[in-house]
Amino acid sequence: MKGLELLNTEHIDLNEIKKMKVEMTRFMMAYKFALDEMNTKINILKDEFNYIHDYNPIEHIKSRLKSPESIFKKVVKKECSFSFNSIKESIRDIAGIRISVSFISDIYELSKMLESQKDIRVIERKDYIKNPKPNGYQSLHLILEIPIFMSDREDLVYVEVQIRTIAMDFWASLEHKIYYKYNKEVPNRLVQELKEAALTATALDKKMERLNKEITAYKETTAVIENEEMLLKINKDQFYLPMNLIKSFIQNNK
Repeated sequence: MKGLELLNTEHIDLNEIKKMKVEMTRFMMAYKFALDEMNTKINILKDEFNYIHDYNPIEHIKSRLKSPESIFKKVVKKECSFSFNSIKESIRDIAGIRISVSFISDIYELSKMLESQKDIRVIERKDYIKNPKPNGYQSLHLILEIPIFMSDREDLVYVEVQIRTIAMDFWASLEHKIYYKYNKEVPNRLVQELKEAALTATALDKKMERLNKEITAYKETTAVIENEEMLLKINKDQFYLPMNLIKSFIQNNK
């Protein structure tokens, strides 16, 4: 009803409302296109890993666009101007992408690939892995600027990219639900337990990373041994002896 009352007042110019609506639509569309562009880039990397490499670090990708209402609340909170330029510079997470990966090392590898692309400019980089938040949260946050080509102009749009492990993504999702349930007033005991859970997730990440490195090293060593062939020379003749034959010979002649 309040919205209808505002529209019926004599102080509102309907043409100005239409103009603002068009500009707001263009503003939001730019961020949607930026999300589409970034998702395409990430999916290309994912497909490359799937088809060319033996290992794909990307487990899950999720993107979201803030609603106009959410943007308005943040503008009020930050006490910034209601101009589109001011909103763009003050609120840099209107378009957001969260990527979950298998291991901590994958976070830095994937970020390096994204940051090295020619049409991407890194505006801000927050490493909460090297410097975890007080609650134990660990992740890499990037504010990236990418060009979006509209019918009559080119826009440079900010996209926030968060990269974290599966374990930390699981923890962060549940932590958010718990805070929402308690209306952000979580008892101190639970706050401490949440932090301990975050540290447990970090310890699990480090352990799985170590195991992965050991298994990879073992596979590489085994592959070399299994594929290796020995060359046997007798006068001018050459004979290739497969390693499996050598192993069998050694076992039967101990």
